[in-house]
Amino acid sequence: MKTDNKRNTRRDRVSLCQIQESDTLMAFLEKHFKDLSRTSVKSLLSHQQVLVNHQVIRQFDYPLEAGDSLEVHWDKGRSTLKHPKLRIVFEDNYLIVVEKGAGLLTIATPRERQKTAYSILSDYVKQKSPGNKIFVVHRLDRETSGLLLFAKNQEVQALMQDNWRFAVSQRKYVAVLEGELRTGDGSGEGTVTSYLWESKAFIVYASQNPQDGVKAVTHYKVLQSGKGYSLVEFRLDTGRKNQIRVQMNSIGYPVLGDLKYGGHKAAMNRMALHACSLSFTHPVTGAAMSFESKVPEEFLAVFD
Repeated sequence: MKTDNKRNTRRDRVSLCQIQESDTLMAFLEKHFKDLSRTSVKSLLSHQQVLVNHQVIRQFDYPLEAGDSLEVHWDKGRSTLKHPKLRIVFEDNYLIVVEKGAGLLTIATPRERQKTAYSILSDYVKQKSPGNKIFVVHRLDRETSGLLLFAKNQEVQALMQDNWRFAVSQRKYVAVLEGELRTGDGSGEGTVTSYLWESKAFIVYASQNPQDGVKAVTHYKVLQSGKGYSLVEFRLDTGRKNQIRVQMNSIGYPVLGDLKYGGHKAAMNRMALHACSLSFTHPVTGAAMSFESKVPEEFLAVFD
């Protein structure tokens, strides 16, 4: 184990370690912090004080590999967020990455001001200090689940938003589409390019005329198909409003459960669209951050 000698005592706020060989998280912590009891180690994990590769880990048997970085934050653990539709995946002094459930708005709209991811996280950060604030970096549609990024101050928000195309190296979504999507070359991969515009009724339309709107580019890959449905992964070159939903409907394969854009009601009682991957460069530390969210089980159940 390599440790940052300047910050490796209990008096310091953080211990930094470089993993040299495969191990499990609990075994590693017990082995290298011998003064900790098993109960103390579990407390560190439950209070989100242990990070592996900059991601909070609470799983005691989490597998560590050579080359992984590990941080132990000895200060009192973060306040715990308990909400059925919002889970914190990563948090530091600058950013919070959450996994949002379907049906939860990212932020209030003029027409809808119910509980949102933004308001829930605002309450959460104010538990530490009433002056704490949260800032939206990007949004997900209410019925889209998955990974969502917030900033803890306005400067970090601006750094991410102003450099979005360069800071974010990957955003992937997965969806269940109505119909078995086929490509002409049989590869199961393709790209949809169109121009999107929004009506006064807040409906987005796709056109092939560059004069009609803003350019939107979506790359797709069919992961599974059958029984009249397709499980498809999407990678976006642009981040337009309702981009995947509108473009897939425009080529005849609407997202299952998307009643606004051509889909039909689904047995899973939600729209089958999920933000499954988010990778970006940390705007303050410069570290490469990468997060994955599993494909919802109800998406896979469509094919059973």
